[in-house]
Amino acid sequence: MPPLMRRIFWFLNKFFMVPMFRLGFGPFLFNPLSGYIMVLKVTGRKSGKTYYAPVNYALKDGYVYFVSGGRKTSDWYKNILVTPDIEVILPGGAIYGHVEVEDDPEVRRIVIRQVLKNAGFAGFFEGYNPYKISDNELTPKISDLPLLRIKPIGIGNGASDPKGWAWVTILIIIILGIFLLIK
Repeated sequence: MPPLMRRIFWFLNKFFMVPMFRLGFGPFLFNPLSGYIMVLKVTGRKSGKTYYAPVNYALKDGYVYFVSGGRKTSDWYKNILVTPDIEVILPGGAIYGHVEVEDDPEVRRIVIRQVLKNAGFAGFFEGYNPYKISDNELTPKISDLPLLRIKPIGIGNGASDPKGWAWVTILIIIILGIFLLIK
């Protein structure tokens, strides 16, 4: 991905995607065109702070799979390798799980293709059509694309739980409702 595009995604992720999930709008924003997105809550390997990273994902065989579009240079990827137990905000709720790198070539080919399809328009940013590319053409193109999987082991904090921001959305709706009733 070109540096300018990477910067645009960084800005949109930080100031739109993450706040929308934390406000509880995750289930309403995503579809096959815009892509299906989840937000990782990653612990910084040096700072110990919590960072949020939106990623596209696919569900398969009880696991949540996702890729690092920035390959092995993404900070969140490096952080997960150090602290693989993370919380994830999915559009339908939050889970707590353990992240593992998936190395099986057959699983990688099938699941990475599905993640790219689930990415909507962003799935084409790898430079090919994930729906039409042959398996023989796809395999070398994804050889350096890390595939990670989360094995769910518990429930995480979602938008409506403590530390979530859904209360802000509800408060705004209540204030608007009162305002409209008074007028």
